[in-house]
Amino acid sequence: MKNKRFSFPAFYLAVVTLVTYLPIAVVVLFSFNDSKLSVAWKGFSLRWYESLFRDAALMEALRNSLLLGLVSCAFAAVIGTLGAIGMARVHYRSKAMMEYLSTMPIMLPEIILGMVFMAFFSLLRLPFGWLTLIIAHTSFCIPYVYLMVKARLVGIDKSIEEAARDLGASPVRAFFDITLPLILPAVASGCILSFAMSFDDVVISIFVNGPTLSTLPIKVYTQIRTGVTPEINALCTIILVSVIAILLLSSALRRKGRVED
Repeated sequence: MKNKRFSFPAFYLAVVTLVTYLPIAVVVLFSFNDSKLSVAWKGFSLRWYESLFRDAALMEALRNSLLLGLVSCAFAAVIGTLGAIGMARVHYRSKAMMEYLSTMPIMLPEIILGMVFMAFFSLLRLPFGWLTLIIAHTSFCIPYVYLMVKARLVGIDKSIEEAARDLGASPVRAFFDITLPLILPAVASGCILSFAMSFDDVVISIFVNGPTLSTLPIKVYTQIRTGVTPEINALCTIILVSVIAILLLSSALRRKGRVED
């Protein structure tokens, strides 16, 4: 029987998978550890999840992050969708540059973007808090919706909307009856990704956050500097499961949009 030859792609995939997911698996495992020390397994327990939900400060930070993510992705959905539709219908020489500028927030390093927002808000003398957080998060969420809707519009036959216009539909009626239902999966997918990015952000939020307001990533960051506690392990596990669910839903919506084509 011949020995199987060494497969470098399989070995590379195994190493990358191990390095990437082993730390995550350890965090998930020790979130169920009965011991307070994250160095030795003492037994299975859900005590740290109970302790997590009794932590008023963490729960308030969680509510702030959820509200911030929902408001930011709602504004991003409107602006990104209208921007993508508008760019698809115009033709001028600097269109490529405008499209490049529209996606720049997701290409810039977060620390640079955070410093820019902080300097801009300071120049305008805006009080740091909910307003600055919403503006900053909306700004870097818009490109996700814009790119999703733009890609969806490429596969839509323009003659469908033109036929509706020829039959007497106004531009607004044609948009809500024809265009919006066709691009809705892309809008929803972009909103889900925007919410995930907003909920996960810590770097930009630190620069534009107010002194009395705390989001969940900032709260976790400040606590983890003094050492990882079992409650943080439990929180990371819950966030991990939530993000995986969001990404799976986003992928399902994209597949649905492609099938409808």
